[in-house]
Amino acid sequence: MKFCTFVTIRQKNANMNRIREVLETKGISQTELANRLGKTFNMVNLYATNKVQPPIPVLYQIADILKIDVRELLIPNKLDRKNK
Repeated sequence: MKFCTFVTIRQKNANMNRIREVLETKGISQTELANRLGKTFNMVNLYATNKVQPPIPVLYQIADILKIDVRELLIPNKLDRKNK
């Protein structure tokens, strides 16, 4: 019997979301967002600091709370122009 081990690979400075920036722009604290999401402050802080990425449904909830398009919370990926 073989067991699989999953290892989280963390890229250095791998910012994938803009939650912190949008919260600051909207004047909403991480504590307030945590309360409205029904999550702990620590979890929202992990999202805002890009240490953990929120699941897609949570990302949509955050966008709804902040009254923005979910795409505004994401940092665009860099596409290789040669593959277009």
